[in-house]
Amino acid sequence: MILGLEYFFPIFLWAPHYSFKLFRSDVVSGLTIASLAIPQGISYAKLANLPPIIGLYSSFVPPLLYALLGSSRHLAVGPVSIASLVMGSMLEESVSPTENPEIYLSLAFTATFFAGLFQASLGILRLGFIIDFLSKATLIGFTAGAAIIVSLQQLKGLLGIVHFTTKMQFVSVMSSVFHETNEWSWHTIIMGLSFLVFLLTARQMSMRRPKLFWISAAAPLTSVLISTLIIFIFKAQIKGISTIGHLPRGVNPPSANMLYFHAPYLSLALKTGIITGILSLTEGIAVGRTFASLKNYQVDGNKEMVAIGVMNMAGSCTSCYVTTGSFSRSAVNNSAGAQSAVSNIVMAATVLVTLLFLMPLFYYTPNVILGAIIVTAVIGLIDYQAALKLWRVDKLDFVACLCAFFGVLFISVQIGLVIAVGVSVFKILLNVTRPNTVILGNIPGTHIYQNLRRYGEASRIPYFLILGIESPIYFANSTYLQERLLRWVREEEEWIQTNKESPLKCVILDLTTVSSIDTSGLETIAELRRTLEKRSLQLVLVNPVGGVMEKLCRSKVLESFGPSGLYLTVGEAIADLSATYKAQLYMP
Repeated sequence: MILGLEYFFPIFLWAPHYSFKLFRSDVVSGLTIASLAIPQGISYAKLANLPPIIGLYSSFVPPLLYALLGSSRHLAVGPVSIASLVMGSMLEESVSPTENPEIYLSLAFTATFFAGLFQASLGILRLGFIIDFLSKATLIGFTAGAAIIVSLQQLKGLLGIVHFTTKMQFVSVMSSVFHETNEWSWHTIIMGLSFLVFLLTARQMSMRRPKLFWISAAAPLTSVLISTLIIFIFKAQIKGISTIGHLPRGVNPPSANMLYFHAPYLSLALKTGIITGILSLTEGIAVGRTFASLKNYQVDGNKEMVAIGVMNMAGSCTSCYVTTGSFSRSAVNNSAGAQSAVSNIVMAATVLVTLLFLMPLFYYTPNVILGAIIVTAVIGLIDYQAALKLWRVDKLDFVACLCAFFGVLFISVQIGLVIAVGVSVFKILLNVTRPNTVILGNIPGTHIYQNLRRYGEASRIPYFLILGIESPIYFANSTYLQERLLRWVREEEEWIQTNKESPLKCVILDLTTVSSIDTSGLETIAELRRTLEKRSLQLVLVNPVGGVMEKLCRSKVLESFGPSGLYLTVGEAIADLSATYKAQLYMP
């Protein structure tokens, strides 16, 4: 029973060794991330077109559940910008949050439930590989595009525009900005720019000097308090700046009765839940693994999926929307000295105090400050250095990154995500169906054979064409490999004729890196041998690995190769066959 509790509730693993010294560090880090989570929670809820109080509710229940179920010591749980943006844009296409606020809220809770169900199912069934279809390259492009769209959407609040487009497209947003210049409010612009500069400066200071992390962590809450105080004192003189207004006091009300499981919006909630579930799961696990590697401990991916899924399912029944591990809050949590998931409990307790006693203080908080907080938070998602690295290392990955980026920026967030997944899958199919084949040469003075194009000192061996296959051989690539290998033979014969070298007598196929083979691959090798035999060329196999060797024997393909058709190394094959060819050359 104890082992079962430790497996399903990791808190039982570390709780017996917990000490007051660790608790002191967790209290400091918990209070620090709470100062960041409260203004971010309100801001991200508005990003999802939800009442601001939902963001605070989502920063109370989920962190408590994650502290019980999660395996990461540094993951700070709460709403995140990308999932909020995707949920808001997807639901808003079919249901207006202003005209049908009750249905919209019900769909948000229902989508959160489906997101949690999907996430927990992946963990229970150990199907986490599904989220790996979002490659690092496509995620860089997707998050950068989404960050720009999120930032541009905040121009509504930063400029004081009332009538603003609901579309998440670059052209639509910029068109709305410049068509509504008559609604621009200079009071709002001055306040927004002032606090935006303050927040960005605090962020830059913390990035340059990590020991000053608390400056950027406290800056959002400081901005909220100062701006609220300014509006409260000068409300008669300052006009045109919209505020949050009334926020209800009290803990999360139950919302299980609001879950929407019938037509016509069930498919919308399901689709939104799965997409936001994948995005939040990808971010949460990536953040958890990042800090686990920094602190030299391991995070169980399947347990994380179950933990995030359960907290979202429970959250959907307690007035919360999609939550996961936030990179910005987790970074602050780590910098503040967090030692365990207790920091999440301290953060949740701080949010609870806020919900019970401090809600009236947010009445005069200007919406423009929330926009500035969002811009500051998402600007870090634009990783241009990672994009430049993709260009230097892998051009195909860079193209995938650009496709996702421009898809989000100029079409829509959903289409951008579809493009990101599509490009990732296409890259997988391309690598599977078009594997790399190389021509090998001998490095002088050694028995080593390497790629002729990669090693300039490597040289061809007279009478031999040595080819290497760098992938498994199966039905998806067997036809291509056969055509490619025969093309290598034709090109080699043309090169020999042009350079008047010794005639080609043998093709050596190095199978060292071929990890597996199926029946289609076996037939390809047999057919390749027959084709080369008709051209008076011998095919020799070198070093097939265990599984490949077993199938070659079982299928009796090796019987047709004869006693000199299989060798352990390329050098051994050349040494043996060269003597045979030279003997044949000097025979009368």
